[in-house]
Amino acid sequence: MSGEAASRHTLDLMTKLKTTQTMKPATAAKKLGVLLSATPAEFQEGVVSRDELNALQANPPAWLADLRRNGPHPRQVAAVKLGISNSGLARAGITGPLTTAEIDAIKAENPEWLQHERSVQAEVRKEAQRLKQR
Repeated sequence: MSGEAASRHTLDLMTKLKTTQTMKPATAAKKLGVLLSATPAEFQEGVVSRDELNALQANPPAWLADLRRNGPHPRQVAAVKLGISNSGLARAGITGPLTTAEIDAIKAENPEWLQHERSVQAEVRKEAQRLKQR
C-alpha cells in the first residue's frame, strides 16, 4: 500500500470508529442555562449526546422553554439577569437559585446592594473595554 493509500485507509478507519460525544446531565444543563435539579428525571438520569444538545438548543421542548422562562435559574443566569456578577450575588447573601418572579421582585425593589453591584459591574466592564483598546 502506498503512503497516500495508507493515509486514506487510516482516515477511513478513524471516520468509521468515530464515537458520539456524550456529556453528563450536569454539563448539558449548564450549557442549556438551566438548573439540573429542575429538569425532568429522564434528563437527569441519562447522558446527553452533542447532537441531542444541539437539538435541545435549536428546538427546546416545553419543559426547557418553561425553565428558561420561569426558572429556577442557576446563580450565573440569575446574576446576568440582574446585571451583576456571581460574586455580587454572594456578597448580597444570595446563595441559591432564583425564579424569574424573584429576580423581577429584586429588580422592582432595586435595593441599595443591587445598585452598588451594578455600578461595580459597570466599572469592571468599562475597565475591560479600556484594556481591550490598548
